[in-house]
Amino acid sequence: MEFLRRRIETQVLSLTGLALGQIDFEQPAGDPGLFGPDSVCWRVHGDFTSMMIGGISALLLQALHPLALAGVWDHSNFREDLIGRLRRTGQFISGTTYGSRRDAEWLIDKVKRIHLGVTGTAPDGRPYAASDPDLLTWVHVAEVSSFLAAHLRYRNPQLSEADQDRYYAEVALIAERLGARAVPRSRAQVEAYLQAIRPQLLCDERSREILRILRSAPAPSALAVPMGHLMQQAGFDLLPGWAQALLGEPVSARRSRLIAAGVQRVAPLLRWAVCSAAVHRARRRMGLPILG
Repeated sequence: MEFLRRRIETQVLSLTGLALGQIDFEQPAGDPGLFGPDSVCWRVHGDFTSMMIGGISALLLQALHPLALAGVWDHSNFREDLIGRLRRTGQFISGTTYGSRRDAEWLIDKVKRIHLGVTGTAPDGRPYAASDPDLLTWVHVAEVSSFLAAHLRYRNPQLSEADQDRYYAEVALIAERLGARAVPRSRAQVEAYLQAIRPQLLCDERSREILRILRSAPAPSALAVPMGHLMQQAGFDLLPGWAQALLGEPVSARRSRLIAAGVQRVAPLLRWAVCSAAVHRARRRMGLPILG
């Protein structure tokens, strides 16, 4: 059984920021990082299954904003190296959540420097810049609202409304440090923000290409292909109904139930197998027991 556990864990961690080997989450001892183990984001970001599903959903949601998509399209190699992009994004999320304060600050400064070089003109003629405060807010909201939605659906549906608001208030710190403005800090503010920005969103050929790339993404092994396919379906299913409609593939209630049932069957296996994720290492750094 230990051989099987290690094999699954190795394949799972190969998709995360840990595969980059740039952050030691176990050092320095006692450093709480930006948030600390009592924060809600330590709970929300600590489950690989829901974070993977939320990440896929966030990427699809972000691709509905023409300016956000233009920046990725023109300045990223995601079409050739989707796994690499997944690892880099995962490193930023895990590092700013669970890393030491020094590592979190390093990641924020690194991303800010990268953003300064991401400029151009979208297909509709509008200029874009990754450092645009409003664009940073959109990317942030699409991301964290997807993470929380996945957590509520697949990890802890009982997370209180107060803790959900706490989560948004906590992670707003990262967006603001990157340069975002008017960052929503509660469920109500996030919902109002999404309603207000919907007229700016659309699905075009590039958006559909993002969906195609996700669906053809390589898996760590042949055995992981069915798991990857399920995660992709769950990520799409997690999208708000209006976003599914924009992409032209609304998910029926029956299919949604089948997808959720599939995830609920495999999630316990992944949680059993993964014992060395960033959250586990950070808890060891803080001298805390590892939670199942």
